[in-house]
Amino acid sequence: MDTAFVIQQLIFGITLGCLYSLIAIGYTMVYGVIRLINFAHGDLLMVAAYIGFFGIVIYHLPWPVAFGISILLTAALGILIDRGAYKPLRDSPRISALITAIGVSFLLENLGIVIIGGRPKSFPRPSLFEGDLQFDQLILPYLSLWVLGITVMLLTLVLLIVHRTRVGMAMRALSRDFETVRLMGVDVDRVISFTFVLGSSLAAVGGIFWCMKYPAVEPFMGVIPGLKAFVAAVLGGIGSVSGAALGGLLLGLAEVLIVAIQPEWSGYRDAVAFTILIAILLTRPTGIMGEELPK
Repeated sequence: MDTAFVIQQLIFGITLGCLYSLIAIGYTMVYGVIRLINFAHGDLLMVAAYIGFFGIVIYHLPWPVAFGISILLTAALGILIDRGAYKPLRDSPRISALITAIGVSFLLENLGIVIIGGRPKSFPRPSLFEGDLQFDQLILPYLSLWVLGITVMLLTLVLLIVHRTRVGMAMRALSRDFETVRLMGVDVDRVISFTFVLGSSLAAVGGIFWCMKYPAVEPFMGVIPGLKAFVAAVLGGIGSVSGAALGGLLLGLAEVLIVAIQPEWSGYRDAVAFTILIAILLTRPTGIMGEELPK
C-alpha cells in the first residue's frame, strides 16, 4: 500500500476522530457528574448547526459572530434542558432520567422538522477553512488543521478547568460522592449547570466543524454522530475526559482505515462503531482509561 495513501487516510481519520472527541467529552462529563447518559447531547450538535446556518445565510452575520452566538445559545439550551427536564428527576431512579433524555432527543428532532422542515440545507464554509496544502501526492486540508488545533486547545482548557479550578474540584467530588458534596454546602445545581454549559459548548463546536466537513444540515443529523460519540466515550472510559478524547480518536481512525483497507466494507462503516461498543463492553466495560466508580 502506498505510503502517501496511508498518511492521507490517517489525516482523515484524525480529523474525524477529533470531531467525535469534541462531542464525546460532553457525554463523559455529564455522566461523570450525575451518572446520566444524555442522549439529547447529539441533538445539540444539530441545534448549533442550524443557529450557525441561519446566522450566516439568513441574517448575514460575519461567521465569527454567527458561530459565537451558536455556541452561546447552545450552551443556554443545555442549561434549559438540565433545569427543565433533569433537575426535577435528580432524586428519582436513573431509568427515569434516561427515558427523559431520550424524550428530549425526540422533542428536539421533531421540533426541527415542524419549525424548519426536513429538507437538508447546505452549510456555508468560510473561506478561512477552504483550500489545502499539497505535498507531492499528499493533501492536507486547512479544515483538518483547524479541527486538530481547536480540539487540542479545547481539550487542554477542559482539563485545566477540571483539575485546576474550584468548580472542577466540585465536579470531581460530585463524581465520587453526590450526597456528601451536597451536605458540605456545595451548590450542586450550579456545578451541574456548569457541566452542561461546558459539554453543550463543546457539542456546538463539534457540530459547526461537522457541518463544514459534511455540509448538510437537517433535523436528524446529530443522531449518528451522537451515538458514535457515546461509543467513543465508552471506549475511552466514560467519566474520563482524556479517555473520551482518546476514544474519539481511535474510533475515527478505525472507521477510516477499515474502509481504506477494505473499500467493499464502506457500507458497513457505521457497524464498525457498534461492533467496537459490543467488544469493549464484553471485554473491558470501564473502557481504556476508565476506573471503577462508586455505585
